[in-house]
Amino acid sequence: MGKNVHVVPDGKQWAVETEGSKRAYRITPTQKEAIEIAKEVAKNQESELSIHGKNGQIRDNISYGNDDYPPKG
Repeated sequence: MGKNVHVVPDGKQWAVETEGSKRAYRITPTQKEAIEIAKEVAKNQESELSIHGKNGQIRDNISYGNDDYPPKG
């Protein structure tokens, strides 16, 4: 499983970031564009995608990993 991917606000723009990286993978003018890029990165890495709102709080999580189905527990 790869590094988790985040879509986060970056001033008036949006950043696609991977956990542990010091720099953003990509900066886009819209959240929609950042989400599309982040989905592809997360799919390729088989990782989690966390989409943050303007306030920085996570508003959605999408898993592209090898999750157990049905979930354990």
